[in-house]
Amino acid sequence: MAVVICFLFVHFLIGLVSSNGEYQKEKLVSVSATTGMPWPLPQQYSSTPDVYTINRNAFKFKATGQSCDILESAFFRYQTIIFGMREETLKFHPKNSLKAGSLTVLNVNVKNKCDRYPYLGMDESYNLTISATGATLNSNSVWGALRGIETFSQLVLQQDTNMFFVNGTTISDYPRFQHRGLLLDTSRHFLDVTIIKQNLLAMSQSKFNVFHWHIVDDQSFPYTSKNFPDMASKGAYDSRHIYTQDQIAEIIEFARILGIRVIPEFDSPGHSQSWGKSITDLLTKCYSGGKRNGQYGPVDPTLETSYGFLSKFFAEIGRVFPDQYIHLGGDEVNFDCWKSNPNVTAFMKQKGFGTDYAKLEEYYVQRLLDIVGGLKKGYMIWQEVVDNGAKISKDTIVEIYKNENYMLHVFETTLKGYRTLLQACWYLDIIKYGVQWQAFYACDPHNFFGTAEQKKLVIGGEVCMWGEYVDNTNVLSRTWPRASVVAERLWSAQSVKDANAAAPRLEEHRCRMIKRGFPAETVNGPGFCPQEYAIPV
Repeated sequence: MAVVICFLFVHFLIGLVSSNGEYQKEKLVSVSATTGMPWPLPQQYSSTPDVYTINRNAFKFKATGQSCDILESAFFRYQTIIFGMREETLKFHPKNSLKAGSLTVLNVNVKNKCDRYPYLGMDESYNLTISATGATLNSNSVWGALRGIETFSQLVLQQDTNMFFVNGTTISDYPRFQHRGLLLDTSRHFLDVTIIKQNLLAMSQSKFNVFHWHIVDDQSFPYTSKNFPDMASKGAYDSRHIYTQDQIAEIIEFARILGIRVIPEFDSPGHSQSWGKSITDLLTKCYSGGKRNGQYGPVDPTLETSYGFLSKFFAEIGRVFPDQYIHLGGDEVNFDCWKSNPNVTAFMKQKGFGTDYAKLEEYYVQRLLDIVGGLKKGYMIWQEVVDNGAKISKDTIVEIYKNENYMLHVFETTLKGYRTLLQACWYLDIIKYGVQWQAFYACDPHNFFGTAEQKKLVIGGEVCMWGEYVDNTNVLSRTWPRASVVAERLWSAQSVKDANAAAPRLEEHRCRMIKRGFPAETVNGPGFCPQEYAIPV
């Protein structure tokens, strides 16, 4: 009997392993990190065996063109990132190299006057040359200089306590997509300002340029409004879990210095239960059997008071958040409460909408777009508004989030003439055992059979970390370095798509993030960080 049981148990284990080939494969494969390779991969990149030594006590960044607080802040920040992280002697020596001289300065030549804030379509291109004649970074804008300095920082490796080295390098680089975003959700779980700032730093080091701040939702309303302070005092989890106006300004300023836009999302008419805790008659009253049932649905689109509130509220949002765009949500609107409300059904009849509640949603969304457009702001929405047949302004940016047939949605949305963002294939909050990042790497916003004009309308994408199961304790490790995979997909050339070739560079990037103080989780299975990224015990 014991032999039979043992046989069955072994047979079970063999079946378990053989039915999960990826698990078996991961047990056998170890990815070795590269050294001194940049992430995301530049558009054009070449290096030589020539090695230039750098004494951290003698090296400096120097502005040879336009300068401003953004550039000066970068010089200070990267002096610490490159040279100030480790005091121990690593005794690392470059292999197969030729000592070609020393490097004492990176000349940064910004051609045009600095912009105050980053914006959609900003020029992030740069050229970086490291040779016997020196090191030079040329860019048209300060935003390109930021991206180039980050790349330079990734090329420099530590040799011992004070000495570093860098190979001769020539880079010509620019982003493939102009909108490269990361969404954080601070409603399901509140995230401290320090965590948000750490995440912004990590974003800048993977060349993201948009922080999509899903700041409020049904669960809580942590935004402290000047005009409607009770929305936070009654809608937040408690008084500790709010963002003051000063804290919001601090986050926006921190992002500005890093070349990152902050786009807030205030989702309506659905996902607005927390709004109704303080704004009287804002939400639709729900009915059962012809009587009030005590529940509330989406924002009531039939009342003029709703639009009066929205006008005043978004006027404030337009002043607080300087970016040209506001995300207005519009997803997952449940029509059941609207259908149950006699006042809403009467309004539908008056407007000639019949029983098509998508037309009522269209009515609400268009009025909201008119309000925001009147503030001279652009707007972004989730795809559902368009999916439901609403006819909205052509200058709307539509974000594709449904992960079923998502490239078909990209095709249909661009066919209608809307600028489009892809998010559907990049859900960081969905955790699976094993190596997961290759699926993110395989997803491409241009992977659909559309015309050249349609593909021009795809302006980028976003990776999202929804907050149901992350908070201050784990959001950074869950996000990084998996988010960096999407950063490369959105920055690098479309031909850069070989996950096997990318894995060693991603392994290095993860080790680099750890050395820089980020709790970046392992993504490639068994392995270790090379000596030049060692963390002292």
